[in-house]
Amino acid sequence: MELLAQIWDVFLHLDIYLNAWAGTLGPWLYALLFLVIFCETGLVVTPFLPGDSLLFAAGALASRAESPINLWVLVPIIFAAAVLGDSANYEIGKWLGPKVFTRKDSWLLNQEHLHRAHAFYEKYGGKTIILARFIPIIRTFAPFVAGIGKMTYWHFLSYNIIGAALWVALFVGGGYWFADLPIMKTHFHYVIVGIIIISVLPAVYEFWSAKHKK
Repeated sequence: MELLAQIWDVFLHLDIYLNAWAGTLGPWLYALLFLVIFCETGLVVTPFLPGDSLLFAAGALASRAESPINLWVLVPIIFAAAVLGDSANYEIGKWLGPKVFTRKDSWLLNQEHLHRAHAFYEKYGGKTIILARFIPIIRTFAPFVAGIGKMTYWHFLSYNIIGAALWVALFVGGGYWFADLPIMKTHFHYVIVGIIIISVLPAVYEFWSAKHKK
């Protein structure tokens, strides 16, 4: 329980933690951000890692004159992590997915998340790769499902690049440009909670809609 409280505290105060890590890690903070985003988008077992809120907080940190984080270094690193993460996830789905997806008792993957992502993919087709970027959990499972569905890699890659570019531009750019607002300086944790809630709403709606239809 204490661990969960610590994780939640990190989520709420990402600006403070990022600033502290920047002071400790220096340029290696870029590597940490790359690793988190790559794992959040590339490994189906880590959908709980921060995505939207981390990008927003990193953008806000980059806007400060005294910050060791440079926006023009941050953006390509995060973009590369997002594209490579989805690509790795696609390959995992392509080779591992057919074996795991048929097992209802799989301890490794959440079957409900997989089926939800599959339904989302069936509804929106290739555009799912772009739309899923903005929906936690679905974002992590959509490339995996695309790999299972044998979507050609080059077709997948085009959606992957577009989705990653829009995702990074919106959240890193949003954090950078709105960092000077009074609410950002005094109530940053409320902004992060708002981002988390808004991000999750589409997935909640899809879940409610599917259950209502049943």
